Amino acid sequence: MIERYTRPDMARVWSDENKFDTWLRVELLVCEGWAREGTIAPEDMAKIREATYDIARAQEIERDTHHDVISFLRSVQEKLGPEGRYLHLGMTSSDMLDTALAVQLTQAGSLIREQLDRLTETVAQLAVRHRLTLMVGRTHGIHAEPTTFGFKLAMWVDELRRCRTRLDAAIDDIAVGAISGAVGTHATIPPQIEEYVCAELGLRPDAVSTQIIQRDRHAHFMTTLALIGSSLDKMAMEIRHMQRTELSEAFEPFGANQQGSSAMPHKRNPEKVERVCGLARVLRGHAVTAMENVALWHERDISHSSTERIIIPDACGLLHYMLWLFNEVMAGLEVNEGRMAANLNLTRGLIYSSRILLALVERGMDRQVAYKLVQRNAQKVWRDEDEGLGLLGMLKADPQVVERISPEDLDAIANPNDYLIHVDTAFERLKLL
Repeated sequence: MIERYTRPDMARVWSDENKFDTWLRVELLVCEGWAREGTIAPEDMAKIREATYDIARAQEIERDTHHDVISFLRSVQEKLGPEGRYLHLGMTSSDMLDTALAVQLTQAGSLIREQLDRLTETVAQLAVRHRLTLMVGRTHGIHAEPTTFGFKLAMWVDELRRCRTRLDAAIDDIAVGAISGAVGTHATIPPQIEEYVCAELGLRPDAVSTQIIQRDRHAHFMTTLALIGSSLDKMAMEIRHMQRTELSEAFEPFGANQQGSSAMPHKRNPEKVERVCGLARVLRGHAVTAMENVALWHERDISHSSTERIIIPDACGLLHYMLWLFNEVMAGLEVNEGRMAANLNLTRGLIYSSRILLALVERGMDRQVAYKLVQRNAQKVWRDEDEGLGLLGMLKADPQVVERISPEDLDAIANPNDYLIHVDTAFERLKLL
């Protein structure tokens, strides 16, 4: 993991200390299971409970063995007496590795969920605050019709809640352990030990495992992280667009001593949201690798292992950091309502073309005739051939229009607040009001 993009609490989950602590916990719980079966005598079990590991010694052994699990176990057994022979009894490496990984993934998932909930609440509060803040809606990047900034954010709240549902499902899917032996048949370790260990760790026993827990579960988790990252990518990109000089509608926070450019002192770049967009690309790449890991040879091979040492801690750390960072952006977002209002009028009435079209149709004009009539006048406004009249002025001067709609009615139609009559529906459905 890159420290620059890792929060301290997530770093602790994927630290060597937490990994080895979890490995040892799994091994000791398996011994407890054997003790419950009567295989390990109480006096031996008492000594085993005091077992510790030695990271430096494990690393020294691994230089010879080239096997991290064997090296770890030897570092533990060297501190025990004859009772050390019971460590790893009936197990294969993946029993310990995959079960411990499930513990770490649930820990990481819990931290991600906390940050996701914080962001959702921040966006929800901002949505309510700006539910009636008029701005122009854009389709294809072109001005379309009036909307509100709060309505835009309400859509994000709904999406973030879907992200939470998906994350919960992915955490549940990955929260399984396997203590089932070399090919998963429990030939060397009884199922009740697996059930005991998993219960103590807050996991479920995998119904069927081979030597490993199947990697579709991990791919589900990783693709969920990537999908959440893609939602953040979309939201961050919107802030990037709104911060463009030509729009200047919203700005990410900018510290008193912050500098935007080494060459241009005036620059205030959207570097935080650009960072979110960039890191989302990394997450999507990791998701592809996780899906490649699903197809392994027979009961297992080891081609997934090397990739997972990189992609799983990195993906968890990156998304956790992205959620934290984007929450910082949204909590400190500077909303320029004045520019939103100014941009609403930038196209000189073109944004009301649809309502005028509908009004002509309601007053008896054929839809295609009405469409072409409004479009003809709109195109003159686009080409600056309207002599400053704007769309309403052009239509007021068009005999075909005024015989159907009076100038006063045209002015009434072009009221942006009329576009807000049902805005609260979304907020009520989301239970934000």
